[in-house]
Amino acid sequence: MKTNINVLIIDDNESIVSKTKEYFSSHAVINIVKTISNGKEGVEYILNHSNTFDLILMDIIMPEVDGITILEEMKNHNIQKNVIILTSYKKESTIKMISRFDVGYYMLKPFDMKALEKRILEVVEPVEDGISQKSNKVEIEISKLLHSLGIPSHIRGYQYIRESVYMMYENPDMIGGITKSIYPEIAVRFDTTASRVERAIRHAIEVSWARGDYDLMEELFGHSVDYDRSKPTNSEFIATLADNLRLNKNIVLS
Repeated sequence: MKTNINVLIIDDNESIVSKTKEYFSSHAVINIVKTISNGKEGVEYILNHSNTFDLILMDIIMPEVDGITILEEMKNHNIQKNVIILTSYKKESTIKMISRFDVGYYMLKPFDMKALEKRILEVVEPVEDGISQKSNKVEIEISKLLHSLGIPSHIRGYQYIRESVYMMYENPDMIGGITKSIYPEIAVRFDTTASRVERAIRHAIEVSWARGDYDLMEELFGHSVDYDRSKPTNSEFIATLADNLRLNKNIVLS
């Protein structure tokens, strides 16, 4: 089941690329997998790595090869990907030329990051069975919980816990196999070791206990936070969050 929207950025504006990467660095769904500042390199990457991304954020005017040429190459090679054009170039004839291709949206620079986020979700989200929408809601609710619990998104344990909670939410039977099932799976996904995953999650929980929302902790973990703010084990922490999500009415699709 797909839970992320993997995004490729092809743009030579370093400031905008940097701001975009920073904005989506801890997003629950949108993941920037690659940034390229040269149109020619962009074409080569698309032709050789089309299975690594779902959507392209792309400028029109770039070094060596422009955005329209990239769209032509994608069409010639039957590469069908969601595309959002981000540009300060607003000549009407160019916009009409771009409209010949299957471009999801056209945004003028400068743009608001929240607006870009909304457009990405609108372009990629539509599904017939609602499965992708539900998984995205789960990811978002996990992120909200972790932020409320005081876990900063830049530490590794944040990412590991987010993945672990989602896995246990999807498969409650994993509650007894966190060491044998979840840690190794997370290690493979992030190219690390199971022991490092365990330590990073433990560190993230310690950070949470030092700076998190005490009332939320008491609500989630009950009496354990009343006794010298005793910390739950990794498996207790992950299982509790997963169970909370199953009872979360915000995840149910209307």
